[in-house]
Amino acid sequence: MTDPPRAPLPLVIVLSGPSGAGKDVLMARMRERGLPVAVPATMTTRPPRADEVDGVHHVFASREEFARQLAEGELLEHAEVYGNFYGVPRSQVRRALETGNHVMIRVDVQGAASLREALPGALFLFLVPDDLDHLEAHLRERASEDDESLRRRLAEAEAELAEAPRFDYVVRNTEGDLDATVDAAWAIIEREAARADRQPVRV
Repeated sequence: MTDPPRAPLPLVIVLSGPSGAGKDVLMARMRERGLPVAVPATMTTRPPRADEVDGVHHVFASREEFARQLAEGELLEHAEVYGNFYGVPRSQVRRALETGNHVMIRVDVQGAASLREALPGALFLFLVPDDLDHLEAHLRERASEDDESLRRRLAEAEAELAEAPRFDYVVRNTEGDLDATVDAAWAIIEREAARADRQPVRV
């Protein structure tokens, strides 16, 4: 008598890629389409913006609390960005996994490198633009960069693109067809979740 097929395990998916590649837009579109993905809130020491909810958009913490969490090993990875600290709390990832949905963590390339050690068994996706000109256009659309800053970000993006071979899969963001990009990423996720040798990620 054969065993019944195992239900797919919820994956921990680490999504990375250069700034302007469309990581946030991709995740937002997945949720708009009702795909079973949970996004853990990151912890930050910056103050909340007017439209942000504690525990939903971020876990807002004092520098002292952030330092305590870091010292106790409760942050899977952390970074300082423009004078504020950001990190991924283990508790938020565990809570997201309890939903039974796949869990997607969006980090930069350096954060992904840290998570490779902290989350063995996670699925690492690298989102790239289909053309560097599109990436530059997206950065310009933000209207938050002067020319020097924009040149620096583009140089950083080219350096980050060289990290693509370290990821499990590279997903090309099709300009003007976000749903095609979502479909490509989700096909990978479903295929990996159904693998018989897939082991649960311990957080």
